[in-house]
Amino acid sequence: MFYNRNEYVQLMNGIRMAKFKMLMVTGLVLLMTSCAGQGLLTEGALETVSKETLEYYLYFPEGYDENAKQPYGILLFLHGGGEAGGELSEVKKHGPPKMMADGYPFPFLVLAPQNPHERKWWNTAAVLQLLDQAIEENNVDKKKVYLTGLSRGGSAAWDLAVQYPDKWAALSVVCGMAPVPYAHWINKELPIWVFHGDKDKVIPVSESDVMVAKLKEMGYQVKYTRYQDVGHNSWGRAYTTDELYSWMNEQQKN
Repeated sequence: MFYNRNEYVQLMNGIRMAKFKMLMVTGLVLLMTSCAGQGLLTEGALETVSKETLEYYLYFPEGYDENAKQPYGILLFLHGGGEAGGELSEVKKHGPPKMMADGYPFPFLVLAPQNPHERKWWNTAAVLQLLDQAIEENNVDKKKVYLTGLSRGGSAAWDLAVQYPDKWAALSVVCGMAPVPYAHWINKELPIWVFHGDKDKVIPVSESDVMVAKLKEMGYQVKYTRYQDVGHNSWGRAYTTDELYSWMNEQQKN
């Protein structure tokens, strides 16, 4: 069979198109087979926004003067799991809020928020936002911002010290779980005082033992009060230590 030039060109183009379609189908089959066997990796991005409502107590020391030339320090206190998710008044069961209610004369402001979730960790980003607001709205020295917490709140205090190392002038943790692998993230100039009972069956004293040993090994300033024959409620003795608050009030960031 003979073709003229135009017929020949059309025939060859048809053959090429048929081959191209066959290759496309084969490639698609191979791709589908590959995805079915290995899964599919995609990329994406999502901007998220989370909201938190934090109720809180804010204590002002006797004689507080909004216009005083010498601004005041402020202590952020984070309670334990037993006071989370209920009425705000439950925060006054232990620690500085209890002492505030009993009339203890703290030398600085005390901010005591409540974790609104009974079985969730503290939302540390929300807590920090609340603290920043309290600092901006009151006569507070940003070089004298102190941090403390007990039990679940003690764990959150460690986390805040790790995540925001340049925020704090002093840190005190009572029977909290410690982020030992990230101990070196904490500001090396931060004065730290740790309390724990050696009979604690909720958060073992080994949490504080190991963390304190690690910090001291790296040259941190750490005081450690390890109570004998005391269980999880070591906060009862820790927070009634008058020296704790005078020690805090002496600390100031450079």
